[in-house]
Amino acid sequence: MYRGTVDGLHRWPVKSLRGERLSAALLDHRGLAGDRAYALIDERPAHAGKRLTVRQSPPMLAWEAAYPATCDGSPEPPGPPVLYSPGGVPWAWDDPGLPAELAESYGVPLSLRAGDGQQDRGPTVLVTFAASLCGLEEELGAKIELERFRPNVHLATDAPAFAEESFTEGTMITVGEAVLEVTGAHAGPCIRCAVPSWDPYGRERWPELQKHLIAAHENKFGVIMRVTRPGTVRAGDPVEVRH
Repeated sequence: MYRGTVDGLHRWPVKSLRGERLSAALLDHRGLAGDRAYALIDERPAHAGKRLTVRQSPPMLAWEAAYPATCDGSPEPPGPPVLYSPGGVPWAWDDPGLPAELAESYGVPLSLRAGDGQQDRGPTVLVTFAASLCGLEEELGAKIELERFRPNVHLATDAPAFAEESFTEGTMITVGEAVLEVTGAHAGPCIRCAVPSWDPYGRERWPELQKHLIAAHENKFGVIMRVTRPGTVRAGDPVEVRH
């Protein structure tokens, strides 16, 4: 068993856009409430109906999305997110001019889609560990932004670096009021795509990062889990990992 605390909570309201850091989050059947509940749909003839992602359009990371603050501090999103352009101009999700503005920014015709559970691996939670991020920085001799990996829950525990690479079916993490488990399809150590090789703003690519992950860690970083007991999680909450 490993113990520690919640070091950070992150939500990405619109798939492949920059997201927001939270003080509290609701974990339930959706994963982290409001996470990737919105997406941009590629309307080019050869791609029609597919979600547009950083893999096709790195400039997506120049835009940010965040939910309006709730009056009572509830972790449940109060409605659609607000998008912020690279210049900081706010756009409501339902603004009729938003699709055209995004299409001009990315050079791709697109439409908007709302719907919970648009994570690549279904309604899951991506957990990362501070020790593993430090370990990766030591291996590469460089500072690495956590946001490259787009986690939901970041933990500081007494687990050794990269311990999560061996997490298998049945691994359980109690975090705040919630319980996460490695269970079901696509759960377990996260096999990374090329997205972490882009800096969090989509300006510069660092291909050596993924090459190193492939060579040294079988391209794994973080662990994909499902919520088996819903609840609210707050920064600083105690954590127990049963492996």
